[in-house]
Amino acid sequence: MEIGIDSFAAILPDPATGKLPSPTVRMAELIEEVEVADRVGLDVFGIGEHHRGEFLDSAPTVILAAAAARTSRIRLTSAVTVLSAADPVRVFQEFATLDLISKGRAEVVVGRGSFVEAYPLFGLNTRDYDDLFAEKLDLLLRLGETTNVTWEGRFRPPLRGQGVFPRPHQPQLPIWIGVGGTPQSFARAGTLGLPLMVAIIGGSFERFRPLVDLYREAGKLAGHGAETLKVGVHAMGFVGETEAVARDAFFPGWAHLTTNIGRERGWSPPTRQQFEAMAGPEGAFLIGDPKTVAAKMLQASETLGGVSRITFQMSTASLDTAAMKTSIELLGTEVAPIVRATRRA
Repeated sequence: MEIGIDSFAAILPDPATGKLPSPTVRMAELIEEVEVADRVGLDVFGIGEHHRGEFLDSAPTVILAAAAARTSRIRLTSAVTVLSAADPVRVFQEFATLDLISKGRAEVVVGRGSFVEAYPLFGLNTRDYDDLFAEKLDLLLRLGETTNVTWEGRFRPPLRGQGVFPRPHQPQLPIWIGVGGTPQSFARAGTLGLPLMVAIIGGSFERFRPLVDLYREAGKLAGHGAETLKVGVHAMGFVGETEAVARDAFFPGWAHLTTNIGRERGWSPPTRQQFEAMAGPEGAFLIGDPKTVAAKMLQASETLGGVSRITFQMSTASLDTAAMKTSIELLGTEVAPIVRATRRA
């Protein structure tokens, strides 16, 4: 199982003063977090894409390129690229360039986005939410197969055999599909034979098993081998020396962001009791001491029928930069060895 971290480059106010930290300082801290993850042997680091004041990740490939120059082995990916609101040609060029800088460590996870700010920002209509993604994914996959593409669609000018450069360092740029809870998205990824990254940010892992089964069945029906139908999980996660330390470090930022976003979506404010339930044995938060987190990761993989990758969304703990780095170190030096040894046994 590959183990990694996803960050949304959250920038959160100090709970005591209400003041925001410097975006420049926060960005420097984020690059240091990627360096720590590389040093302790984690497999992958992802940067999200949002167009909101709470996050600094509106240009993820720029952040990933900066990280590529400061790391040597960790794979670098988006988490996720909002492909529906982007030009697939530009997405391919940016990640191919990242792949050259990183000497073959780039990946892209594409999705429609759970936040919709990108659509009006780039002059798109949310009523085309699914059609935009389907068409642009088709073009992105074609760009990965050949340099000179002839293609026509509804949402961008046609291509008449123009060359798209540069080409990536890897023979094929890895493309994952990022999904939430829509059955059609799981089935589409399986039919295309693309690896699946499932965002499980609440509830339980068990709830997603039917959807993962749908993905695998759709892939099988389309003639894809089981080895190509990889499943990854993006989950809320944090590691501390003790369970209490981990939960106390993660909760304030999580509560702040969830309250703000929930206010826009008509949710009730989250409670500490709800948080504790999701961090408990039946919930989908991977938060606790190293042994607890490792055991829960292995259980999640078993529940979902086998998982190839788990990435921890730690951004909401960025209020405490020292705790963030400690969590990354514990994930690489204590959690990962337990998980890898158990999977090999």
